[in-house]
Amino acid sequence: MTISESIIIICPSCATANRVPKDKLGAGGKCGRCRSMLFLKQPVVLTAANFETHTTKSDIPLVVDFWASWCGPCLQMAPAFTVAASQLEPLVRLGKLDTEAEQSIFARYGVRSIPTLILFSKGREIARQSGAMPTPAIVAWVRRALSA
Repeated sequence: MTISESIIIICPSCATANRVPKDKLGAGGKCGRCRSMLFLKQPVVLTAANFETHTTKSDIPLVVDFWASWCGPCLQMAPAFTVAASQLEPLVRLGKLDTEAEQSIFARYGVRSIPTLILFSKGREIARQSGAMPTPAIVAWVRRALSA
């Protein structure tokens, strides 16, 4: 196997980088360090400790939901975002960032309203969408943004 035939996947549990053969991506796989599943079919909780690793080190894109516990539309969209994770993994990782707990990350990206979704690829923002959306709209937005 050559390096070009594998991709780096960040473990949702311990944030360790794992090299996974592209042809085995759909099979899931386990982290070489903590043995957790690499794909949980649910959003990863993002914090100051793991945000940079997930946004910059992974070879798959990351969709971040900037949300807060006091935000009605955020809470309304949360189940739809979880279902979208089950439909988009392993091609895309979804993560949730609590804007109250991680105010410095929230401020860095200039998010003005929540919920806001930002699609990152290799640390670069490639798309942004504000407002609550149902699952089909989230999935369609991600696919459209990735094909642009």
